[in-house]
Amino acid sequence: MTLAKPWLTQYEKGVPAEINPGEYNSLVDVLDQAFREHAKRDMAAFMEVHWTFAQVDEMSRALAAWLQAQGLAKGARVALMMPNVPQYVVAIAAVLRAGYVVVNVNPLYTPRELEHQLKDSGAEAIVILENFAVTLQEVIARTPIKRVVVAAMGDMLPMLKGTLVNFVVRHVKKMVPVFSLPSSAKCQVISFKAALSKGRSLKYNRPALKSSDVAFLQYTGGTTGVSKGATLMHSNVVANILQCEAWFKPTLSHLGTQPIVTVCALPLYHIFSLTVCYMMGARLGTMNILIPNPRDIPGFIKTLQNYKVNMFPAVNTLYNGLVNHPDFAKLDFSGLKISNGGGMAVQQATAEKWKKVTGCTIVEGYGLSETSPVATVNRMDLDTFSGSIGYPLPSTEVAILDDDGNHLAIGETGEIAIRGPQVMAGYWNRADETAKSITADGFFRTGDIGIMDEKGATKIVDRKKDMILVSGFNVYPNEVEQVLSLHPGVLECAAVGVPDAKAGEAVKVFVVRKDPTLTEAALADFCKEQLTGYKRPKFIEFRDDLPKTNVGKILRRELRDEKKAA
Repeated sequence: MTLAKPWLTQYEKGVPAEINPGEYNSLVDVLDQAFREHAKRDMAAFMEVHWTFAQVDEMSRALAAWLQAQGLAKGARVALMMPNVPQYVVAIAAVLRAGYVVVNVNPLYTPRELEHQLKDSGAEAIVILENFAVTLQEVIARTPIKRVVVAAMGDMLPMLKGTLVNFVVRHVKKMVPVFSLPSSAKCQVISFKAALSKGRSLKYNRPALKSSDVAFLQYTGGTTGVSKGATLMHSNVVANILQCEAWFKPTLSHLGTQPIVTVCALPLYHIFSLTVCYMMGARLGTMNILIPNPRDIPGFIKTLQNYKVNMFPAVNTLYNGLVNHPDFAKLDFSGLKISNGGGMAVQQATAEKWKKVTGCTIVEGYGLSETSPVATVNRMDLDTFSGSIGYPLPSTEVAILDDDGNHLAIGETGEIAIRGPQVMAGYWNRADETAKSITADGFFRTGDIGIMDEKGATKIVDRKKDMILVSGFNVYPNEVEQVLSLHPGVLECAAVGVPDAKAGEAVKVFVVRKDPTLTEAALADFCKEQLTGYKRPKFIEFRDDLPKTNVGKILRRELRDEKKAA
């Protein structure tokens, strides 16, 4: 079905209606070109140390050669479990250049969450920061992992500084819990530095990749609560790089030939940061300022003092945390051209304060792991906060569908659906879920309810699915409820999202006790063992019963509406 595209009349001058996703065969082509053309430019900055594209080229090639020497077949999955440290920058390029699939893992995952992702993806190797190795230790015997590369925070820093950083991290701040990951017949364990060193003496074989080969398994709850891998092909991410570049270029052209400086505070395991900061950054020769812990606002601001930033992708909670710190306003914002908000709804109060402090409008966009991620963005020359998620990117179509999949007219409310070259191939090994989420004519059903105006701008009005959005991260009630139900003192439970000034939404659970002595504190401690921070209930309310349908299904929406009315 051919759609009318009213949004094309709203594009900025210079933004094309279509991009050519066939410009590159794979992300390896994108990276090779970036390493060649931007060799002398800085690619990453961390703790006041910079690495050029040429240096990342050399290190990633060495790590790729080492990975290839481990006998992994083309298309093998390699997990990466790190915050924003320079080793992550090297490892992403290395895995792709070796012909393997990157499986990004949240380093704060609990053992239960990590085990599920490693088993589901079939990951045979993992590169992990030592701070999180104790989590891997607990589950590794039950996973397919055969190779472990353990990195330390100071590995890539100059020797004296690196030694000092590692000492402080391990012994002063005690950020590395004691772990034991000995090499065995089943699994070889090696340090990041040793893997690089060995790789330098090995032959690297550039893989023959097709655009349809898988590049990333990006784990998400999708439209249900079971964590699934969105299968992103090389062509999906290449397309989104080119789409974002086309959209941003009229604004970035004001910088001339000056290298772009981007704040990389969103974690690289999050698809927004992965595509916009890392992948598009490589294409454009951008330097990413790596922020390993954006929650440390004073430390974050201290880092920013050293740079004249041009691009600042973030979620609402991060923008809000920064503008409400008195020292943030003292920074130099004269170079800031793009503040790109995504991952969760940008709040008007935050947007207005950001504009007042920085002089730069937050331009909101929308996307999902399943769309690599960017699908819609507001115009970059926006003067004030719009409240909409903007217009479809080049080569992207947005439709509003009813429950039966019929296309609705402009101004009618329905489910937002997206079609374009950035839409995933499907969910990893879950054909049934793929069939439910992608229509016969190729539209991905997002689960968000929206309305499109006559100009083609879309506004989200509600969420069809029960997903909770905490600081830009998806939390699925099914998973939270499944964990709670494992507690012997819980009879039944329901999890919903409630408004939260800081995170946008927070998790609230309603619990019917089996054990009348069960306390909030005991349940909170149980959740702490099973769920990573953003998934944990912020509020726990005990009840005698929960609202249900006549067939016994718990009515989450009723509980949610009840909280809204309160």
